[in-house]
Amino acid sequence: MDLDLAQVRAFVTAAEELHFGRAAGRPGITQQALSKRVARLEGLLGVRLLERDARGVALTEAGRRFLGPARRVLEQGERAVAAAVGGARRPLRIDVWGHLFAPMRTVAQALGGVPGLEVEPVPGRDLPSVAAAVLRGESDAGFGRVHALPDGGDAGLTHRLVRLEPVDALLSTDHPLADREVLSPADLRDGVLRFPAAVDRLDFLTRFADRFGIAGRIGSTNLGPEHFVERIRTDPGCFSLVPADCPLPEAHPGPGRPGVRTVPLAGPTPLYAWSLLWREDGGGDGPDALLEPLLRAFAAEAGRSRWLEYDPARDWLPDADEAALTT
Repeated sequence: MDLDLAQVRAFVTAAEELHFGRAAGRPGITQQALSKRVARLEGLLGVRLLERDARGVALTEAGRRFLGPARRVLEQGERAVAAAVGGARRPLRIDVWGHLFAPMRTVAQALGGVPGLEVEPVPGRDLPSVAAAVLRGESDAGFGRVHALPDGGDAGLTHRLVRLEPVDALLSTDHPLADREVLSPADLRDGVLRFPAAVDRLDFLTRFADRFGIAGRIGSTNLGPEHFVERIRTDPGCFSLVPADCPLPEAHPGPGRPGVRTVPLAGPTPLYAWSLLWREDGGGDGPDALLEPLLRAFAAEAGRSRWLEYDPARDWLPDADEAALTT
């Protein structure tokens, strides 16, 4: 039985979107054309892969079994085309997330020691969206802070911790603690922790607040670092956390208006864990060949810059991050 890759791609897209209109928009074809491709594939296989009714689209049991291998078929097809047409190794696509914490600083620093390693960084929305893109084969890897996803959204993925970065408190200069040279997390207990997005989407800040008894929490609409820093500047009752060497957008204080400042945290020092994320089946017993140079680059920079130093008597990590470090 010979599979038509266009039909397989139509099925995979429809299975991921569970909506024929949205699925047709991804490859830029009509909804009717996509539906016909799926129907032809089902006719070839002799089984129904998708159920369509007034409520929408759902995978059948056969469709669920077929989806994973179908994705791998498409990925291998793309690799075959790249090998035949180009011969040269294609750029490695990395989706990055956690933009308030400027993940590209770390990626750029690691890549600086490996001239010639071609990488195409792409901004991802958040861990769930990046995980889905990596599982679909649309990205080779992700870079950001990794934590367990609900409903098995990270099944089939693996990750490696590559950097632990101290975080500072970000405060308005009118905040009662803004004149301190150093703060402990306990000093912030009576404050309000402002999240740069919805509270339930930021695992690290939630775990920090839980661990140090910070009950006051407020979410924000994620409109970028400039907007977030402005919210901190104009609210002296709140604070947030940012990596210690993260460049911040300029606040805009005027006469009689506050600015912002960062204050180091100690006793303990919270650490933000950066990881590389990729598919477990990316290369048999280990990472795909495209990932190996990238992993070596991060390992080399971690050694040079002491990125993985951790002292439990001095530092704090969420339990899952500490477990990743010890393994």
